[in-house]
Amino acid sequence: MSQELDNRIRVFRAEHRMSQSDLADAIGVTRKTISTIEVGKFVPSTVIALKIARHFGVPVEQIFSLPDAAE
Repeated sequence: MSQELDNRIRVFRAEHRMSQSDLADAIGVTRKTISTIEVGKFVPSTVIALKIARHFGVPVEQIFSLPDAAE
C-alpha cells in the first residue's frame, strides 16, 4: 500500500501570506513538520491534517488528496 499523499499546503500558505513557521505555530507543530509534509517526505496524522484544514477553513480534501494510481 502506498504511503503517498499529495497536498496543497504551500498554495494555501501563499494565499494567506503565511510562512511555514506561522502555520506550525498556529496548529502546534514544528516548522520542520510542515516542511516535511509539504515536500511529501512525511504523511501527516489525521489530527494534523484536520488541524491544517480547520486553520484554513476548508475541508481536508481541498488540501490533501491521494495521487492518481497508475496501476
